[in-house]
Amino acid sequence: MSEDDNINTNIFSDLWRLKELRIAHRDLDAAIAALDRFAAEDQLRIRRLKKEKLRLKDLITRLESARIPDLNA
Repeated sequence: MSEDDNINTNIFSDLWRLKELRIAHRDLDAAIAALDRFAAEDQLRIRRLKKEKLRLKDLITRLESARIPDLNA
């Protein structure tokens, strides 16, 4: 194997590694974007669930309060 063959092999190897790194970078970018998109949806869902939970708590409190007899009557 000559020195020229070794250089050509290294160039090919470097180009292959560069391609792998670019693919990995692109995949990470897509994964981050997907997580960011889903995280926003999850936050909205969580916020809606918390509001619904508070609404139900208020309703439960009113119903429990209505069951207590009025002491001033």
